[in-house]
Amino acid sequence: MQRTIASFFQPMKGKKKEEETGGPGKERSEPVKSPLKPQNGFPEADSPVKKTSKRSRPIIDSDDEDTVGKEETETEMETAPPAQEKVAAVKSPAQTTPSTPVSSAGVVTAVTPVTPATPATPATPTTPSSVSPSGIPKRKTARKQFPKRKLDTANRDEEEGEEEEEQQVVKRAKLETDKSESAQATEGNKEEVKKEEVFVKTAEPVGEEEEEGAVKEKSDEESTVKTEEEKPPVKTKPINSFFAPRKVAVKLEKTEEKRGGGKEVQGEREGEGDGEKESGKGALGCKPAEYDPSRPNYHPVDHACWSRGQRVPYLAVARTLEKIEEEMGRLKNIETLSNLLRSVLVLSPDDLVCCVYLCLNQLGPAYLGVELGVGETVLMKAVAQATGRQLDKIKAEAQEKGDLGLVAESSRSNQRMMFAPANLSAAGVFSKLKDIAKMTGNSSMNKKIDIIKGLFVACRHSEARYIVRSLAGKLRIGLAEQSVLVALSQAVTLTPPGQDFPPKVLDAGLGKSVESRRSWLEENALILKQTYCEMPNYDVIIPVLLKEGIKELPKHCKLTPGVPLKPMLAQPTKGVSEVMKRFDEAAFTCEYKYDGERAQIHILENGSVHIFSRNQEDNTTKYPDIISRIPGVKRESVRSCIVDAEAVAWDREKKQIQPFQVLTTRKRKDVDASEIKVQVCVYAFDLLYLNGESLVKEPLSRRRALLKESFEEREGDFVFAQALDSDSTETIGEFLEQSVRDSCEGLMVKTLEKDATYEIAKRSHNWLKLKKDYLEGVGDTVDLCVIGAYLGKGKRAGAYGGFLLACYDQENEEFQSVCKIGTGFKDEDLEQHFKFFKEHVLPKPRSYYRIDQSAEPDVWLEAVQVWEVKCADLSLSPVYKAAMGLVDPVKGVSLRFPRFLRVREDKKPEDATSSAQVADLYGKQQQIQNQGASKHSLEDYY
Repeated sequence: MQRTIASFFQPMKGKKKEEETGGPGKERSEPVKSPLKPQNGFPEADSPVKKTSKRSRPIIDSDDEDTVGKEETETEMETAPPAQEKVAAVKSPAQTTPSTPVSSAGVVTAVTPVTPATPATPATPTTPSSVSPSGIPKRKTARKQFPKRKLDTANRDEEEGEEEEEQQVVKRAKLETDKSESAQATEGNKEEVKKEEVFVKTAEPVGEEEEEGAVKEKSDEESTVKTEEEKPPVKTKPINSFFAPRKVAVKLEKTEEKRGGGKEVQGEREGEGDGEKESGKGALGCKPAEYDPSRPNYHPVDHACWSRGQRVPYLAVARTLEKIEEEMGRLKNIETLSNLLRSVLVLSPDDLVCCVYLCLNQLGPAYLGVELGVGETVLMKAVAQATGRQLDKIKAEAQEKGDLGLVAESSRSNQRMMFAPANLSAAGVFSKLKDIAKMTGNSSMNKKIDIIKGLFVACRHSEARYIVRSLAGKLRIGLAEQSVLVALSQAVTLTPPGQDFPPKVLDAGLGKSVESRRSWLEENALILKQTYCEMPNYDVIIPVLLKEGIKELPKHCKLTPGVPLKPMLAQPTKGVSEVMKRFDEAAFTCEYKYDGERAQIHILENGSVHIFSRNQEDNTTKYPDIISRIPGVKRESVRSCIVDAEAVAWDREKKQIQPFQVLTTRKRKDVDASEIKVQVCVYAFDLLYLNGESLVKEPLSRRRALLKESFEEREGDFVFAQALDSDSTETIGEFLEQSVRDSCEGLMVKTLEKDATYEIAKRSHNWLKLKKDYLEGVGDTVDLCVIGAYLGKGKRAGAYGGFLLACYDQENEEFQSVCKIGTGFKDEDLEQHFKFFKEHVLPKPRSYYRIDQSAEPDVWLEAVQVWEVKCADLSLSPVYKAAMGLVDPVKGVSLRFPRFLRVREDKKPEDATSSAQVADLYGKQQQIQNQGASKHSLEDYY
C-alpha cells in the first residue's frame, strides 16, 4: 500500500466524543499519546521524545495573519473552483474513515462539510490532529517529536473522533529550510486561507515518490487558483513560522532571538578570541609552540610569539630553555637567550626581571634565602594527582629516565580536559613559585601540591618539564649565571631599552665589523658583570638598566654593606714548582688555608652586624658569639666595612684549631649564645669595603694593610690569617708542611701588587691553593669494594651515577660502608661499570653488609670488584659503619672528597682495605694527633 503525505496526519473525527464530553464548551481531556512512526512503518523509540541532531523551529507563521481574508471566506468557499475539490475531499471528518481515500494536500475545514471528490490516490489509515488555541490544526510529523502540549480548541465540531486517537505535536522545521521553498509554500497557503478560512500546513517530503508527486500536484493546483478580489500581497513571515500556536510561537521566537543573540555574542567573543590569538602570534604569525629564539637573523618583534603590552608566555621561556638544552655551544646559547630578552625588552619590559630569574632558576637574591622547599617525593605526588597516573609508575619511569621533568612532560601529554585552562605566563609562573616558597605551617604541603597541580594542568608542550625542574632546583640545561649576565648585556646593548614602539633601533651592532662588534659586546658585558659582583640583586640592577642604560649602571649600583658579595675563589695547583712558574717574577704571599666556613662580615653605619656564607646565605643568627665580639675588635675609626674571613672551630683549652667536622655540629639557625658548645675563631684575610669606599679595585697589599689598621687581634676570637711573603721554593715548601701540622688544609698563594685586585665571584689564577691532597705523592689511597649503586640523573641518566663503597672487616667477616663516590669517573668508566655490575645486581643486601638506612643505595650489588680511591682526609661519621667501635663507640669513619683512580683487578673483595687500617689512617692524621685522639697502636685493635 502506497503512502502519501496524508500518512503523517488525518483530520480528527466524530461528534461522538463531543457528545460524550458535553460539547465544545467543556475542557477536553488529554488524549493518550499514539506513536506516529509505527503507523508509517517505523519502529517506535523507547522515549516519546525523538531526539535528532538537527536544530529546528516551528514552520508556522505569526497569528497576525489570522484575520487575513476572514471577511471574504464565506463567499470564496462557495465559489471555490473545481480544482479545489481534491483539497476538499479531506474537509469532512464525519465522512472520512480510515479506509476513505485522502488527498495529498491534507487540508482540514473549519466551516461546513464539503462532499469529498474522488480520491486521486489511495490513502493510509489516518490519525487526528490537535488544534491550536487559534484554531490551527496541528499534526505529528516523522521528522521529530516533542512532548505534547495541551492546547485549547477553537473548533469543537472537528474534534469528534475515536478515543484511541491522540493529540499530535507541533513540528519544527529545520533552521536551514530553503527560502525558495518557504516562499512557495507561503503563497500556496495564502490562497487556501482565502477560500476555506483554514490555515493549511504543507508537509515536507520524507523521501517517498508518492509524496513528491502530491506536492507537485498541489503546486500545479495552486498556480491555477486566482481570485478577482485578491488583495496586494501582505508582508508575512516565512512559512516556517506561520502555523504556530500563539503562545508557543511567541516563546519560540523569543528563544530563537536569545539563541541568535547568544550566537552573535559568541561569535563576537570568538572573533575577539581569534583577534587575540592573531595578535598573540606576532607580526609574522609565530605561534608559541613554534617560537624559536635560536633562528638566524632574529627579529625581536616579528619573530616573537606575543604582542606589545602582552605578558610573556611561559612557553616562550620554556622553548628558549629547550633550545639551550639541545645546543652544546656556549656562545650560541648566549645568543639564543639574548634574543628572548631582546623581545622582552621591546614588547614586555616589565617581565624582564621574572624572565631572568626563571632562566637562573632563582626566586630572588640568594641572601634573602627564598627556597621552594619541595622535595622529589612531593613533586611525584603532585604529578600523579594532576595527571591521574599511579605514583609507582611515575617513580619507576623517573628512575628509568633520570629526570622527573621528562616524566611530567610525557604524563601531561596524555591528559585530556573538558575545558582548556588559561595559558601560563612567565610572570604568573614566577608568582606561583614565590607563593609556594612563602607557604609555611602544617597544611602548607597540601597547599603547595594544589598550586603545583594547577600549574601542571595548564602546561603545554615542554612547560611541564621546566616547571618540575624549577621546583626540584635544577634546570639541567648547562646555563651558568655568567652566561645569563652576558646574554642580558647583549640584549640591552643591541636593543637599547626605553625606545618608543615600534623601536627605531633593533640591532645597534649593524654596520660594525665582526671584531669591533665582539669587543664592543665584551666591554659592555664586563660592565654588567662587575656591577653584579658588587650588587648581586637583579631587582635593583634591571630597573636601572631599563631607565638609565648599561653605561650608567656603575654609577647607580655600588657595593653596599648588608648586600653580600660572591667571594673570590682560587685555582688548585699540584706543587710549589707550578706556583713559582705561574707567578714568575710577581711578588706574592702565602697564607694558611683554614679548614672552616667562609664568613663575610658586614658592619653597617648603624652599628648592626651581618654575616653571610660563601653562597650568600644569611648566617647572622648562627654566629651570635662573633657578632658580640666585633665591637671589641674594631677600631673607632671604622664606621662601616666588609671583611672577608674564615670561621674555624677552636679549642679554647688547648688553644688549637679543631677539624671541620666539629664545626658542623653547631646549630645552624637561631643559636642561643648561652647554649654554644663549639667555639669559633675568626681568621680575617681581606678587607673589601671601608667607610663608604669600595676596595675591590685596590691591590691586596693595600687592602691587607687597611685591614690591620682597622681591627685588633684577640686570640681565640679575632686574628689575622698567618702569612709568609717569600719567593723561595724551599721556604714555601716548609711553610706548607707547617700549615698541615697546624691542622690546616694547605696554603693560599696570592699576588700582592700585580693583578692583585679582588675579582668577585671569579676563580682567578691570581689566587692559587696548595692542598695536601692535591700534591703529587702526598695523601694515602685505599682499596674499597663496591656494594651498591645510585641511579644516574641528568647527563648520567641510564647508568649509575654514584656508588657505595665499603671496607672489609676481617674479624667479623663483613663489609662495612665507608663512603659514597661520584667523582673521578670518565663517561667511558661509567658505561663500563654499568655493563659490568648489571650482571651482579642483588634483590636485597647480603646479610654481611653493614650499612645505615640513610645511605641505602638504589641498587644492591654483589661484592665482586675492588677500586683504588684517593681522598682528602678521613673523618668521623654517624652514617657510615667503617671501624665503628675502634675510634668511636657509635660513629664510624668516612672518606672526605673521595676520587676514583682505577679498578684493582689483582685484588679480591676480601683483600680490600680492612676496617683496622681505616682506623689507623684516621688516627695518623695531623689534626687528630694534635687533638691527642690517637692513643692506641695498631696492635690494640686485634
